[in-house]
Amino acid sequence: MKYGVTLLPTSYDSFRKHVRLAESLGFDYIGVADSQSLFRELIVSLTVAAMETERVHIGPSVSNPLTRHPAVMASAIASLHELSGGRAFMGIGTGDSAILNLGLRPARLAALREYVGALRSFMSGESAEYLGREGHVRWSKEPAPIMMSAEGPRTLRIAGEIADRVMIHTGLTPEILEDTVAHVRAGEWNVGKPLGSTEIWAFAKCNIADDHARAIDEIKMALAASAHHAFRFTLEGKHVPEELHEAMMAVQGEYVPAEHEQVGDTRNAAISDEFGVTNYLADRFAVVGTPDECRAKASQIAASGVDVLQITAISHDPSDIIRRFGKEVIAHIS
Repeated sequence: MKYGVTLLPTSYDSFRKHVRLAESLGFDYIGVADSQSLFRELIVSLTVAAMETERVHIGPSVSNPLTRHPAVMASAIASLHELSGGRAFMGIGTGDSAILNLGLRPARLAALREYVGALRSFMSGESAEYLGREGHVRWSKEPAPIMMSAEGPRTLRIAGEIADRVMIHTGLTPEILEDTVAHVRAGEWNVGKPLGSTEIWAFAKCNIADDHARAIDEIKMALAASAHHAFRFTLEGKHVPEELHEAMMAVQGEYVPAEHEQVGDTRNAAISDEFGVTNYLADRFAVVGTPDECRAKASQIAASGVDVLQITAISHDPSDIIRRFGKEVIAHIS
C-alpha cells in the first residue's frame, strides 16, 4: 500500500514546508483541497507543490463540476502534468465546501458523469460536447489519471465504471471496506473493465499523539466534516446503525460550511460530542490515536485491498501529523 496526504493551504510559507516534508518522509501522493472560499487557490497551490517536489504525485483531492468548466480544469491539470514531469492526477467529486460556501447544491451524478467524460476527452486533446456545446483543449495530449470521490453504493459503482481511481470515503472498518470495494468492482463489471483495474484510495482523517483521547480531541471538526459529507442525501446503504440515524441527521443540520475543517473552538468541533458520535466517527473515518494504534489501523486497511491510504494533516501543527505518520507509521509498515 502507498500513502498520500491531503493539505489545506492556509499560507504558502507553511505549505512549501509541508510538501517538502511529506516527500522526504516517504509519502507518494500530495492532494490539495479545492475550496476557494476557505483556502488558497487550488491550481496555484498545486503549481507550488510541483516546483517544491521531485517525486510525489500531486492533484486536487478533490475538485467539483460546478466551479470550474472541464476545459479550464483539463488545461490546468495538463499544464501541471507537463510542469511536474507526468506527476499530476485529477480528483473530482460532486462538491462540498467549495460549492456550499457559494450557496450551491452538490452536482447530480449524471452531471458528474458528463463532466468526467468531457474532462477525459479534453485532456486527450479531443473535442467533446459539454452542456450542449462543443469544446476542446487542442494542445493537451497526455491525460492525467482521473480519481473520483465516492460514498454511496450508486456513486461507487459509477466510479468503477468511469474513473481510473476511486477515493472512498465510506469508512475504514473491514466490513465497510469489503462492501465498498465490491461496489467499485461491480461498476467495472458493468462496463467490461478488467476487474481490479480501478485503484482504491481510502480517505482518512488522521492525528497521532501519545494519548488516544488527545489525538481525537484535536480533529473533532474533521470527524464532523466526514459525517456531514459521507451521510448527506441519504443513509441508505451506508452502514449506519439505526440507533445513530437521528444523530447523523442532526450533524447534517448543525454543520457550518463556513467553518469547514477549521481548527480551534468552532461549532463543528463541538457537534460530534453533542450528539454522542465522536468515538463512532473516529473508528469509522480516522486513523487516529497512539503510534501503535495508527500502525494497526493502517495495516488493517492495507489488508482490505486498499491501494493508497490518503490521510489528512489538519491541526494547529500539520507538520507534526506529517512527521509522525511518516516516521512512526510509513517507516514501520511499508
